[in-house]
Amino acid sequence: MNKILIKNAQLVNEGKVQKADVLIVGERIETIAPVIEAQGDMQVMDVNGKHLLPGMIDDQVHFREPGVTYKADIFTESKAAVAGGITSFMDMPNTNPQTVTIEALEDKFKLAEGRAFANYAFYLGATNDNLEQIKRLEKNQTCGVKVFMGASTGNMLVDDVQTLEGIFEHAPGLVMTHCEDTPMILKNEQAYRDKYGEDVPMSCHPEIRSAEACYKSSSQAIALAKKHGTRLHVLHLTTEIELDQFDKGDLANKQITGEACVHHVFFDESSYADKGSLIKCNPAIKKATDRAEIRKAIQDGRIDVIATDHAPHTLEEKDNTYFKAPAGLPLVQHALQMVLEMAYEDIFDLPLVVEKTAHAPARLFAIPQRGYIREGYYADLVVVDLSATQQVKREEVLYKCGWSPLEGIELHSRIEATFVNGQLLYQNGKFVSDQPAGMRLTFER
Repeated sequence: MNKILIKNAQLVNEGKVQKADVLIVGERIETIAPVIEAQGDMQVMDVNGKHLLPGMIDDQVHFREPGVTYKADIFTESKAAVAGGITSFMDMPNTNPQTVTIEALEDKFKLAEGRAFANYAFYLGATNDNLEQIKRLEKNQTCGVKVFMGASTGNMLVDDVQTLEGIFEHAPGLVMTHCEDTPMILKNEQAYRDKYGEDVPMSCHPEIRSAEACYKSSSQAIALAKKHGTRLHVLHLTTEIELDQFDKGDLANKQITGEACVHHVFFDESSYADKGSLIKCNPAIKKATDRAEIRKAIQDGRIDVIATDHAPHTLEEKDNTYFKAPAGLPLVQHALQMVLEMAYEDIFDLPLVVEKTAHAPARLFAIPQRGYIREGYYADLVVVDLSATQQVKREEVLYKCGWSPLEGIELHSRIEATFVNGQLLYQNGKFVSDQPAGMRLTFER
């Protein structure tokens, strides 16, 4: 059984930053103390005052497996995630075949077994005709039920009012929603097509996928949740006008919670001039005022969780006109560093970063013994150097798609090491183990 002693760390955990040593034995944290003396059978890692954080728990990724593995797969993207300090992920159901039956859900877990570098769970997707499958789902079987209340792949747009009522009434555990109103978006698309033809500027994307379309859909989801007493988590909030629907404070007392994604915290509409289709995503990156309010909502607790919505496409696919370029961007390798930029700029403090990326997801999804640096918990940990800088370079990108929207940007932190279930997988810019260490996430609701 491995024993790894992390010496001289600055622990960022449960609202505090404090010096401590951490002893890992096997998969778990055995001891946390101001000083732990090294014994002969211990591997010692002296981090010399660098910061030790619980690994990020990313509640929204698209790793594209099964069916779209020319863009990404569980092996490649989870490896990139670990290099970025993400130790657990929850993957979306719009694959091929879609994860819309209990059988497809369990098949996906089998795909990940022995191939995921990080811990994993998969959403069961909703459609207009799979309510019986949702009723069959056990509340602790996986992370939750994903409802696309906005345009999505194939038949995964759930727009039948009776079906939505049934989902919100009968779904066990958590319901997660993508909230954009499709009729409003289609109307906007036609107006811009009439004006520009196929050459719609990418900067028009936040006007087409408008704030009003987001608000109409999220307000509908919230009304349904209140009507049926559903535990609702609204994903990737992007607009100032939506945020007043969410309560401030700790999520422990909330029925309805919200998520922000790193690119909506990091970029704003001015970025389209340089990045173009590379930052086209749904819902869209919007105004600087929206970004400022999202950051404020993270600070005051209206937004509970920060995630990625990692959604890779090839550069060939992205290099297209507005209507042909797909929405989505790869993010997991640098997502934690993107959030740490907010700490560098004194927008967030370090305990808030850890709260939104690790503690809150663990509590929200009721993931036992993860998301905190505590004795007896799984050793999902990341060492971060906040005095280092890193320029994002294409040749260092680990995604199967081979690119990042952050290329050329200098980040003011560096991921020094990542542990998953007590295994040191990544250190000093390279993998010290090519053996995936991820486990199926469990839930206690």
